[in-house]
Amino acid sequence: MAILYIIGTPIGNLGDISLRAIDILKSADLVACEDTRRTLKLLSHLGISVKLISCRSQNEQFASEKVIAALDEGKTVAYASDAGTPALSDPGAVLARLAAAAGHQVIPIPGPSAFASLVSVAGGMDKTVVFEGFLSPKAGRRRSRLRELLALEAAFVLYESPFRVLKLLADLAEFDGERYVCVGREMTKVHEEYLRGSAVEILAKMSQKSEQLGEFSVYVSGKKSN
Repeated sequence: MAILYIIGTPIGNLGDISLRAIDILKSADLVACEDTRRTLKLLSHLGISVKLISCRSQNEQFASEKVIAALDEGKTVAYASDAGTPALSDPGAVLARLAAAAGHQVIPIPGPSAFASLVSVAGGMDKTVVFEGFLSPKAGRRRSRLRELLALEAAFVLYESPFRVLKLLADLAEFDGERYVCVGREMTKVHEEYLRGSAVEILAKMSQKSEQLGEFSVYVSGKKSN
Protein backbone atom coordinates (compact mmCIF):
# COMPACT_ATOMS: atom_id res chain seq x y z
CA MET A 1 0.00 0.00 0.00
CA ALA A 2 1.45 3.34 -1.07
CA ILE A 3 1.58 6.33 1.26
CA LEU A 4 0.63 9.98 0.77
CA TYR A 5 2.36 12.20 3.33
CA ILE A 6 0.74 15.54 4.18
CA ILE A 7 3.61 17.79 5.23
CA GLY A 8 3.56 20.94 7.32
CA THR A 9 6.11 23.43 5.97
CA PRO A 10 7.53 26.70 7.37
CA ILE A 11 5.25 29.74 7.45
CA GLY A 12 8.26 32.01 7.16
CA ASN A 13 11.49 30.86 8.76
CA LEU A 14 12.85 27.93 6.75
CA GLY A 15 14.59 26.68 9.88
CA ASP A 16 11.22 25.55 11.21
CA ILE A 17 11.07 22.55 8.87
CA SER A 18 11.10 19.33 10.92
CA LEU A 19 13.74 16.62 10.62
CA ARG A 20 11.03 14.10 9.82
CA ALA A 21 9.64 16.30 7.04
CA ILE A 22 13.11 16.56 5.52
CA ASP A 23 13.51 12.78 5.59
CA ILE A 24 10.14 12.26 3.89
CA LEU A 25 10.86 14.86 1.20
CA LYS A 26 14.21 13.21 0.51
CA SER A 27 12.65 9.76 0.14
CA ALA A 28 9.54 10.78 -1.85
CA ASP A 29 9.19 9.74 -5.47
CA LEU A 30 6.95 12.72 -6.16
CA VAL A 31 6.11 15.96 -4.35
CA ALA A 32 2.73 17.51 -5.06
CA CYS A 33 2.51 21.15 -4.05
CA GLU A 34 0.33 24.24 -4.15
CA ASP A 35 2.96 26.31 -5.97
CA THR A 36 5.94 24.55 -7.52
CA ARG A 37 8.02 27.74 -7.32
CA ARG A 38 7.52 28.13 -3.58
CA THR A 39 8.17 24.48 -2.85
CA LEU A 40 11.21 24.43 -5.15
CA LYS A 41 12.70 27.25 -3.07
CA LEU A 42 12.30 25.16 0.08
CA LEU A 43 13.67 22.01 -1.55
CA SER A 44 16.65 23.90 -2.96
CA HIS A 45 17.38 25.27 0.52
CA LEU A 46 17.39 21.68 1.79
CA GLY A 47 19.46 20.37 -1.11
CA ILE A 48 16.67 18.06 -2.29
CA SER A 49 15.95 17.25 -5.93
CA VAL A 50 12.64 15.51 -6.68
CA LYS A 51 9.91 15.63 -9.31
CA LEU A 52 7.18 18.21 -8.58
CA ILE A 53 3.55 18.37 -9.63
CA SER A 54 1.18 21.32 -9.13
CA CYS A 55 -1.84 20.61 -6.93
CA ARG A 56 -3.56 23.88 -6.04
CA SER A 57 -7.14 24.83 -5.27
CA GLN A 58 -7.89 25.58 -8.93
CA ASN A 59 -6.86 22.11 -10.15
CA GLU A 60 -6.92 19.96 -7.02
CA GLN A 61 -9.51 17.49 -8.31
CA PHE A 62 -7.62 16.91 -11.59
CA ALA A 63 -4.19 16.87 -9.95
CA SER A 64 -5.41 14.44 -7.31
CA GLU A 65 -6.12 11.91 -10.05
CA LYS A 66 -2.47 12.13 -11.15
CA VAL A 67 -1.27 11.73 -7.58
CA ILE A 68 -3.51 8.71 -7.02
CA ALA A 69 -2.21 7.18 -10.25
CA ALA A 70 1.32 7.53 -8.85
CA LEU A 71 0.22 5.97 -5.58
CA ASP A 72 -1.40 3.12 -7.50
CA GLU A 73 2.03 2.45 -9.02
CA GLY A 74 3.45 2.10 -5.51
CA LYS A 75 5.18 5.46 -5.45
CA THR A 76 5.61 7.49 -2.28
CA VAL A 77 4.09 10.96 -2.59
CA ALA A 78 4.45 14.00 -0.32
CA TYR A 79 2.08 16.98 -0.43
CA ALA A 80 2.99 20.49 0.73
CA SER A 81 1.03 23.72 0.45
CA ASP A 82 2.82 27.08 0.14
CA ALA A 83 3.29 27.51 3.88
CA GLY A 84 2.03 25.90 7.05
CA THR A 85 -0.21 22.86 7.33
CA PRO A 86 -2.26 21.81 4.28
CA ALA A 87 -6.08 22.03 4.44
CA LEU A 88 -6.00 24.97 6.90
CA SER A 89 -7.06 27.74 4.49
CA ASP A 90 -4.88 25.88 1.98
CA PRO A 91 -5.61 23.09 -0.50
CA GLY A 92 -4.96 19.49 0.49
CA ALA A 93 -8.28 18.28 1.87
CA VAL A 94 -9.58 17.06 -1.50
CA LEU A 95 -6.37 15.15 -2.19
CA ALA A 96 -6.33 13.57 1.27
CA ARG A 97 -9.93 12.43 0.98
CA LEU A 98 -9.60 10.99 -2.52
CA ALA A 99 -6.33 9.22 -1.74
CA ALA A 100 -7.85 7.59 1.34
CA ALA A 101 -10.96 6.60 -0.63
CA ALA A 102 -8.68 4.97 -3.21
CA GLY A 103 -7.30 2.73 -0.47
CA HIS A 104 -3.99 4.47 0.20
CA GLN A 105 -2.56 5.51 3.55
CA VAL A 106 -2.65 9.26 4.24
CA ILE A 107 -0.17 10.15 6.96
CA PRO A 108 0.37 13.62 8.53
CA ILE A 109 3.87 14.98 9.08
CA PRO A 110 3.14 17.68 11.69
CA GLY A 111 4.72 21.07 11.25
CA PRO A 112 4.19 24.82 11.38
CA SER A 113 0.73 26.34 11.43
CA ALA A 114 -0.09 30.04 11.66
CA PHE A 115 -3.23 29.10 13.59
CA ALA A 116 -1.45 27.04 16.24
CA SER A 117 1.45 29.48 16.42
CA LEU A 118 -0.80 32.45 17.14
CA VAL A 119 -2.87 30.58 19.73
CA SER A 120 0.34 29.62 21.55
CA VAL A 121 1.37 33.25 22.11
CA ALA A 122 -2.00 35.03 22.22
CA GLY A 123 -2.47 34.62 25.96
CA GLY A 124 -6.14 33.79 25.57
CA MET A 125 -7.89 31.89 28.34
CA ASP A 126 -10.42 30.14 26.13
CA LYS A 127 -10.81 26.35 26.23
CA THR A 128 -12.40 26.31 22.77
CA VAL A 129 -10.93 28.05 19.74
CA VAL A 130 -12.67 28.14 16.37
CA PHE A 131 -10.54 28.34 13.24
CA GLU A 132 -12.37 30.47 10.67
CA GLY A 133 -9.59 31.41 8.27
CA PHE A 134 -10.37 34.18 5.79
CA LEU A 135 -13.72 35.95 5.98
CA SER A 136 -15.49 37.05 2.82
CA PRO A 137 -13.94 40.11 1.12
CA LYS A 138 -17.49 41.44 0.71
CA ALA A 139 -18.29 43.85 3.54
CA GLY A 140 -21.84 42.63 4.16
CA ARG A 141 -20.89 38.98 4.40
CA ARG A 142 -17.79 39.76 6.47
CA ARG A 143 -19.74 41.79 9.01
CA SER A 144 -22.56 39.24 9.21
CA ARG A 145 -20.20 36.33 9.86
CA LEU A 146 -18.17 38.37 12.32
CA ARG A 147 -21.31 39.06 14.37
CA GLU A 148 -22.03 35.33 14.46
CA LEU A 149 -18.50 34.54 15.63
CA LEU A 150 -18.60 37.23 18.30
CA ALA A 151 -21.82 35.71 19.67
CA LEU A 152 -19.98 32.47 20.43
CA GLU A 153 -18.44 31.75 23.81
CA ALA A 154 -15.44 30.33 21.98
CA ALA A 155 -12.44 32.30 20.78
CA PHE A 156 -11.76 32.36 17.06
CA VAL A 157 -8.82 32.88 14.73
CA LEU A 158 -8.97 34.73 11.41
CA TYR A 159 -6.48 35.29 8.63
CA GLU A 160 -6.51 38.62 6.83
CA SER A 161 -4.65 40.43 4.09
CA PRO A 162 -2.84 43.76 4.63
CA PHE A 163 -5.46 45.40 2.42
CA ARG A 164 -8.45 44.49 4.61
CA VAL A 165 -7.05 44.05 8.12
CA LEU A 166 -7.99 47.56 9.25
CA LYS A 167 -11.56 47.05 8.01
CA LEU A 168 -11.74 43.85 10.03
CA LEU A 169 -10.43 45.59 13.15
CA ALA A 170 -12.81 48.50 12.63
CA ASP A 171 -15.72 46.05 12.54
CA LEU A 172 -14.46 44.34 15.70
CA ALA A 173 -14.09 47.71 17.45
CA GLU A 174 -17.62 48.67 16.41
CA PHE A 175 -19.29 45.41 17.45
CA ASP A 176 -17.37 44.74 20.69
CA GLY A 177 -14.59 47.23 21.28
CA GLU A 178 -13.47 45.72 24.60
CA ARG A 179 -13.01 42.19 23.26
CA TYR A 180 -9.43 40.93 23.79
CA VAL A 181 -7.50 40.60 20.53
CA CYS A 182 -4.01 39.44 19.59
CA VAL A 183 -2.74 40.23 16.10
CA GLY A 184 0.28 38.40 14.70
CA ARG A 185 2.05 39.95 11.71
CA GLU A 186 4.73 38.21 9.64
CA MET A 187 5.04 35.39 12.15
CA THR A 188 8.45 33.66 12.31
CA LYS A 189 9.86 36.14 9.79
CA VAL A 190 12.43 38.92 10.29
CA HIS A 191 9.86 41.62 11.06
CA GLU A 192 7.38 39.56 13.09
CA GLU A 193 5.22 41.56 15.46
CA TYR A 194 2.48 40.86 18.00
CA LEU A 195 -0.08 43.35 19.27
CA ARG A 196 -2.30 42.53 22.25
CA GLY A 197 -5.15 44.48 23.78
CA SER A 198 -8.79 45.40 23.23
CA ALA A 199 -10.15 45.66 19.69
CA VAL A 200 -10.28 49.46 20.08
CA GLU A 201 -6.67 49.64 21.29
CA ILE A 202 -5.32 47.43 18.50
CA LEU A 203 -7.21 49.41 15.85
CA ALA A 204 -5.77 52.66 17.21
CA LYS A 205 -2.20 51.30 17.19
CA MET A 206 -2.40 49.90 13.70
CA SER A 207 -4.15 52.95 12.28
CA GLN A 208 -1.07 55.02 13.10
CA LYS A 209 0.86 53.32 10.28
CA SER A 210 0.60 54.74 6.78
CA GLU A 211 0.27 51.24 5.32
CA GLN A 212 -0.08 47.69 6.55
CA LEU A 213 2.59 45.25 5.43
CA GLY A 214 2.81 41.48 5.68
CA GLU A 215 0.41 38.66 6.46
CA PHE A 216 -1.92 38.87 9.47
CA SER A 217 -3.45 36.34 11.83
CA VAL A 218 -6.01 37.57 14.37
CA TYR A 219 -7.01 35.90 17.64
CA VAL A 220 -10.28 37.12 19.17
CA SER A 221 -11.22 35.94 22.65
CA GLY A 222 -14.54 34.32 23.42
CA LYS A 223 -17.60 36.22 24.57
CA LYS A 224 -17.19 35.34 28.25
CA SER A 225 -13.37 35.34 28.37
CA ASN A 226 -11.09 37.84 30.05
